Amino acid sequence: MPEGDTVWLAARRLDAALAGRPLRRSDFRVPALATVDLAGRSVTEVASRGKHLLMRLDDGRTLHTHYRMDGSWHLYVPGERHRGGPDHEVRVVLETDDAVAVGFRLPVVELLAPGGEDAAVGHLGPDLLGPDWDVEEAVRRLRERPDREIGPALLDQRNLAGIGNLYKAESLFLRGVSPWTRVADVADLPALVTLARRLMLANREHPQQATTGDLRPGRGQWVFERARRPCRRCGTPVRVAEQGEPDHPERARLTYWCPHCQPGPDAPAAPPPRGERRRRD
Repeated sequence: MPEGDTVWLAARRLDAALAGRPLRRSDFRVPALATVDLAGRSVTEVASRGKHLLMRLDDGRTLHTHYRMDGSWHLYVPGERHRGGPDHEVRVVLETDDAVAVGFRLPVVELLAPGGEDAAVGHLGPDLLGPDWDVEEAVRRLRERPDREIGPALLDQRNLAGIGNLYKAESLFLRGVSPWTRVADVADLPALVTLARRLMLANREHPQQATTGDLRPGRGQWVFERARRPCRRCGTPVRVAEQGEPDHPERARLTYWCPHCQPGPDAPAAPPPRGERRRRD
């Protein structure tokens, strides 16, 4: 699943291409919106809210999309061949005189009535990349469940919006915190969430995501997706395990950590996860 910085960058590029320009054509390839025609309407703004993308229209409605695991938006010039996937994966097409925005594999595509954004994204915590960022509020929400493991707590978008598995794993490594540490036992929660935000801010202007400062392929992360490879700090093999909530095992996600650099509670004994790229966020 793309992280908040990926959605932020997509929103910025879509806003530059579409905002203030009338749509000459729209094509919704989802049953609920199959008859909708936005031709003649204008996009006034494209914004992100955590991992949600909001295209605001001049009639007060909002086109709300979410990438989930592998959705994406791509921009083309009129007449250019689409390269984001085959035609059967296209869910939305929006076209102006100068640009064509195509949404591929989007599992969430809905047209919100005026005033409907709060129902779609109002439950989210402070956005790490948004104007509403409030470290004290994010920490307060995390501390509401002090016995929760910090790994799943960071991924809960109701606590803070935008962080995904990559920044969760990397932030915990850099702060030396085991993913299985209770929220109440994390020594400095404000420092942890502030670091996560700083990492995302550093990467939001480009598609590459590097927490090591090295954008070269294979050099960008400390532990994320580096299972059984030597820790870049101490040489201990990086570990990987599934981590989730006892009452929601279907939401388990892979987590990566160095047992030497991140002392504390360990993963419960379990079979090794199948497919290390599965369910990343």
